[in-house]
Amino acid sequence: MPYRRIADIDFAELTRGPFHPSPDDWADEVLYFLLVDRFSDGGERGYRGNDGELVATGSTPPLTEADHGNAVATPQDAQRWRAAGVDWVGGTLAGLRGKLGYLRRLGVSAIWVSPVLKQVAGQASYHGYGIQDFLDVDPHFGRPEDLRALVAEAHAQGLRVILDVVLNHAGDVFGYEGDRQPVWTGQRYPVKGFRDADGAAVLPVGPVPQAYPDGGVWPAELQSTATFTGKGRIVDWDRFPEYLEGDFEGLKDIALGEGPADDYRPSAALVALARAYQYWIAYADLDGFRVDTVKHMDPGAARWFASAVHEFAQSIGKERFYLVAEITGDRAFAYQTLDAVGMDAALGLADVQDRLERVVKGTADPAEYFALFRNSLQVGRESHAWFRDKVVTSYDDHDQVRKGPWKARFAAGEPGRRLALVALAFNAVTLGIPCIYYGSEQEFDGEGGHDRYIREAMFGGAFGPFRSRGGHAFDEERETYRQLKQVLAVRRRLPALRRGRQYLRPVSADGVVFGPPGPRGLLPWSRIFADQEVLVAVNTDPDRVRTAWVTVDNDLHAEGDRLTCRYSSEPAFAGGQVSVSARNGKAVQLTLPPAGVVIYSR
Repeated sequence: MPYRRIADIDFAELTRGPFHPSPDDWADEVLYFLLVDRFSDGGERGYRGNDGELVATGSTPPLTEADHGNAVATPQDAQRWRAAGVDWVGGTLAGLRGKLGYLRRLGVSAIWVSPVLKQVAGQASYHGYGIQDFLDVDPHFGRPEDLRALVAEAHAQGLRVILDVVLNHAGDVFGYEGDRQPVWTGQRYPVKGFRDADGAAVLPVGPVPQAYPDGGVWPAELQSTATFTGKGRIVDWDRFPEYLEGDFEGLKDIALGEGPADDYRPSAALVALARAYQYWIAYADLDGFRVDTVKHMDPGAARWFASAVHEFAQSIGKERFYLVAEITGDRAFAYQTLDAVGMDAALGLADVQDRLERVVKGTADPAEYFALFRNSLQVGRESHAWFRDKVVTSYDDHDQVRKGPWKARFAAGEPGRRLALVALAFNAVTLGIPCIYYGSEQEFDGEGGHDRYIREAMFGGAFGPFRSRGGHAFDEERETYRQLKQVLAVRRRLPALRRGRQYLRPVSADGVVFGPPGPRGLLPWSRIFADQEVLVAVNTDPDRVRTAWVTVDNDLHAEGDRLTCRYSSEPAFAGGQVSVSARNGKAVQLTLPPAGVVIYSR
């Protein structure tokens, strides 16, 4: 039975272990982010199970091309499909557990799981960010035992699990006087009461043991008005201190403490929340946290939490328990925040996501993206090194705040659909820890212009991908899945693709005049680790074959050396060789098909 109070947990018994160890280096990992409600309900058939065998049971067949659009054939159907996207659709932890083989065979090594803790009853917070009980799993997802079983099976499959956690706010657990959502003015507003199981703000503001399990907020240590800032909702998301103190619409901001970062005084609420998350580390044997909305917390609070979590994890043998901080904003702001709060990596750097997408689609100078990893002086460091394992890189996600109101996945329309593999490969073998957003390997398009449409149900149901219903997308024969699987296999074999320095390479059409690669066409870069160079190139032109001479490291190669193609999206090129010539120092000539990808090494 879930605990009602932090004080009731026997941590001595809980931490007996043994526990799964941390990886040697998180730079070696490949992350996969999914929303539990939208991934798998366990009812699929015709997919390969964790053991690799075909699963013939289940009621949901594989999605076919003919099924695309079957949910929007009439205006009435379309309305039902759109409406389904704003509510729970049925994904579970058990369903996810049965798809770990699908992820392992793709080449994923760590799963970032959306928040699974208990949500406010009666609200459609399927995303998991509206928590009412920090010591229980939401029944839509399963039970605490299901989380523990998921992590155990993931570890058996060679995968790690990073849980998305929320510290900045709780769900809509109380109501303001007048049953309204006042806007932030810097002043506290009177609170009417905690919400009961029906959502009415009629419970006393204080200990409410009678409200368990669906009313109030839990654990009991949080049942006080002092837990919350109570200053109304944010309107200006960049104005200080509004973005620190305000509610996220109905999600209630938690007062985490006060004082400068070096002498921060945590609130009782922060102490309780840190202890709750320590409980989940030990109970489920988790490997890391993705910490939501770090920008909206006092730096001192985030630092205090990071220290509490790291020390606890190390005390049970998890030496490199990973804390990934969601920090919206540009790279310099993200690094400054990361440096201040003591977490391990930054996620949500808008300039990384934007520039990656624009470069791959051929609408931006490639130097824009590569400069993010080389011009480290801008963020107060003279080395590229922090970027290697201090930033999680991606382009699709569940929010796409960077795109404003008109949101869609990378593969929506042209040329995104034809460049889907280029984007995945580019992300996988450039600097940073790559993160795949669920469904990108199946070319989900997320068309519709709203959050709901970039959160399709992988398992089909009433809100399936490509405006479908009733068909699942766990297709290991889909070309993009198969090609990405090969890219990630090469990444595992070649350390330079995980840990190496990175250099954007000059190109030449004639082998005489070399210059930086342009916005559309053959785009090459090198990863160098010790004395090993791996040369990667993509063709961001989806229509034309591109050929060019590409510079390689002058000191690591001699004229006449040969580089072997370790991967090519065009099978005819795989295993072929190119000869090193004395051009611009040293260079090789590469030819890539439209939207092609190649990897060469000695």
